Amino acid sequence: MSELITAKILKNPKYMQLVKQRDTFAWTLAAIVCVMYFGFILMIAFAPGFLTQPIAADSVIPLGMLLGVGVIVVSCILTGVYVYRANQTFDPIVNEIVREASK
Repeated sequence: MSELITAKILKNPKYMQLVKQRDTFAWTLAAIVCVMYFGFILMIAFAPGFLTQPIAADSVIPLGMLLGVGVIVVSCILTGVYVYRANQTFDPIVNEIVREASK
């Protein structure tokens, strides 16, 4: 990309709005993941008895195992949410900004 096109893109108000929207969304999802992971680690440190309880009276699977798998699954889902939003919302705006700058 030429420097002229790059300068046009950086000056475009749609670009500034896109960056703000994308950053806000990404930081929100990152905060959710961090709270989940650190919450799980804090539970391991300060409530090990809770995590070692079986999920049912006759089960050998501890509650901590279920919560750990849940953290991983929710993280994957949040990644999918970001990819979906990037493809459906952010990419069309990027294409429009590049098209406008190329004129």
